[in-house]
Amino acid sequence: MAMKNLPIHQRLPNASQLVYGCMGLGGGWNDAPVSKDDVRQVHQVIDTALEQGINVFDHADIYTFTKAEQAFGQALQQRPELQRKITLQSKCAIRFADNQGPKRYDFSSEWIEYSVDHILSRLNIEQLDTLLLHRPDPLMVPEEVAATIEKLQASGKIKHLGVSNMNVHQMVLLQSALKTPLVCNQLELSLSQLQWLEEGVTPNASSFLGTIEYCRAHGIQLQAWGCLSQGLFTGRDLNGQPEHIVRTANLVAELAHQYQVSREAIVLAWLMRHPANIQPVIGTTNPERIRACAEAGKLTLKHEEWYRLYESARGHELP
Repeated sequence: MAMKNLPIHQRLPNASQLVYGCMGLGGGWNDAPVSKDDVRQVHQVIDTALEQGINVFDHADIYTFTKAEQAFGQALQQRPELQRKITLQSKCAIRFADNQGPKRYDFSSEWIEYSVDHILSRLNIEQLDTLLLHRPDPLMVPEEVAATIEKLQASGKIKHLGVSNMNVHQMVLLQSALKTPLVCNQLELSLSQLQWLEEGVTPNASSFLGTIEYCRAHGIQLQAWGCLSQGLFTGRDLNGQPEHIVRTANLVAELAHQYQVSREAIVLAWLMRHPANIQPVIGTTNPERIRACAEAGKLTLKHEEWYRLYESARGHELP
C-alpha cells in the first residue's frame, strides 16, 4: 500500500485508538497565569491516560488562551522522558478578535509559521508529530499553504499535516497542491451529532456528503471531537430534553449494564464500531472518567446494537 493511503495508525504505529484532548488543561479560559496546580493536573492526566493505553494528545494554540500548551510544556520540561511515550498534535489558524480585525481563520504563510514556532516553544519540543489546520479559511490559497508546510517539514518542525472541520471538497482542493498527504481530519462526530451518518441514508443532509468516504478511501484518519455529547448520554441531568434523547440515554445505560462497562464506553464504542476506524477525542480531566472512557476498547457492539443506538438517537426509524 502506498504511503498516501496509509491511515495515521500505520504512519504512527504506536498511536492509541483514543485521543486525549487537552482543551480543559491550563486553568481555564482566563488571563490567570499557569499555576503549579495546573501543571500537577497535566502530570495526573498524562499518567492516567498512559496507564489506560492512551498516548495521543491533542492541543490547539487557542486552548485556554495558549495556557493548555504552556502547562503541558512545563510538565514535559520537568519530565522530558515523557516525549518518547507520547504523540503530540496541535492545531492553528483560529485567530481571536484583536486590533487588526474580528475573530477569523488564517491560513496565510506568516500566521501558520508564527503559530508553529509558538506551539513548539510552549510545548518545549523541537518537532510536532502532526499539525492540524483548525477551521477552513475561505481565503485559503492552497499553493501558499503547501509551500509553508513543505518548509516546516523540511526544517523538521512538523512531521505530518492534518485538518479539522473540513469537508471533502476543501480537502481535495488543499491536497491538490500538497506534496505531503493529509493524515487526519477532526470532525464533530457523536450520537447527538449524526449528520455524518444521515448524509448516507437521507437525501437532505449533504453539507459533508462524501467526506467520510473520502477519508476512508485516502487513509485520512477520522478523529471525533465532541464525541461524548457533553455527558448527554452518560449521566447529565436530562430534565427538559426530548424524549428520544432520554430514551437513548436509557439504552446506553442498558448496554453498559449488559457489557459491564461504563456508559462512556458504550458511547465511544458506538463510534469505534464504524469501519472508518474513528479515533474519539476525549477531554475530561477527571481520572475516573478517563478510565471509564478507556473501557471502550473492551467491547465491540453487535451490528443490531449499533443500529438500535443510531435509530434511538435520530428519534425515528430509518427510511
